[in-house]
Amino acid sequence: MTTPSRFPEPYGQSSGANLADILERVLDKGIVIAGDIRINLLDIELLTIKLRLIVASVDKAKEMGIDWWETDPALSSRARRDELARENAELRERLARLEELELEPGRKQKKEEAP
Repeated sequence: MTTPSRFPEPYGQSSGANLADILERVLDKGIVIAGDIRINLLDIELLTIKLRLIVASVDKAKEMGIDWWETDPALSSRARRDELARENAELRERLARLEELELEPGRKQKKEEAP
């Protein structure tokens, strides 16, 4: 005669497939957790923290229009290259403007006459 055990079944025996199914469903459909924390003192708002957590697969996130990781230079090598190219073009433009100012005839004569 066997008696039921008081201890739960070890992980992985029956809950493994269920956990995989739940994870697949969450990543497929996505889940959003949102919350706000506000700290007020005498009706004066001192601090507001807005928390948003979205758990979804990359494909599902893109489908929802969420792709911020593609444009963040810290997370994307393409975004980093684009940022460097933009910064390089901006610096070249600034250098060209400075060279134009230096080569203007009126300014050049004033520099030669000064000392």
